[in-house]
Amino acid sequence: MPLASSLRGAKGTVLRVALLAACGAGLAGCDALDSINPFGPEKYKPEVIARVPADKMYSEGLAKLEDRDYEAATKKFENLDKEYAYSDWSRKAVLMTAYSNYESARYEDAISASKRYLQRHPGSKDAAYAQYLLAMSHYKQIPDVTRDQERSERALVALQELVQKYPTSEYAADAKAKIQITRDQLAGKEMAVGRYYLERRNFPAAINRFRDVVSKYQTTRHAEEALERLVEAYMALGIVAEAQTAAAVLAHNFPDSPWYKDAYALLQSGGLEPREEKSSWISKAFRGIIGIETRTAEAQ
Repeated sequence: MPLASSLRGAKGTVLRVALLAACGAGLAGCDALDSINPFGPEKYKPEVIARVPADKMYSEGLAKLEDRDYEAATKKFENLDKEYAYSDWSRKAVLMTAYSNYESARYEDAISASKRYLQRHPGSKDAAYAQYLLAMSHYKQIPDVTRDQERSERALVALQELVQKYPTSEYAADAKAKIQITRDQLAGKEMAVGRYYLERRNFPAAINRFRDVVSKYQTTRHAEEALERLVEAYMALGIVAEAQTAAAVLAHNFPDSPWYKDAYALLQSGGLEPREEKSSWISKAFRGIIGIETRTAEAQ
């Protein structure tokens, strides 16, 4: 082979190796070499992608919401939050991310977005709504009374925070109503477990459950039954004074209740009458709640 041809071949090989090595060093180097590469087909022309205006991205997200395409709406709002971080558009986007997740029943994602909003914008005019979405996302996951009630407890905490932090908000009234429903749910769970123990004659364990209902959930619909069940359990254990007190408190607070009739009949079968012992925890529990209600009424 002629020497000149060999040299040209060697130079070509060296040049190709150098180009490959330069590309391996980074994209910037590769792009620069492409512009002077005598063997390249064309020079590289970078494509400039125009940034979508924030108001347009927000409107597109709202349009997806109207179409009930919640997944697409969520993506639009999440992208808006990233593209315009720390702007007012970002604030709106996070809130709408929470809302679109809530509407699509992606409650855990709604909870995360709501918390993110509250952490970033605790003093915002929409903070009450973010707290409401947070509380409702927990509330929607409350299970039936036979299952663990951890979600009910989380819902109760979130609803109570809404009422405490934003008492004049438009969501406070609904939160108060749902607090009562949630408390009723928690009381129902305690009653179910208490009945279970009572049926198996584990009276101390049953009393502990009914005691929780009387102590914590006096304003729920389960309070009447809890007092009557306490009469049953205390009578079975021979703790007469507490049985009489439970019946007396039941008579005072729920005189027309069928549960009081059962409690009265049970006491009479043992030759006893309802009689309140003021030092009893039962008496104190209801005296406390009555006192609170009285002070609230006087304040109003």
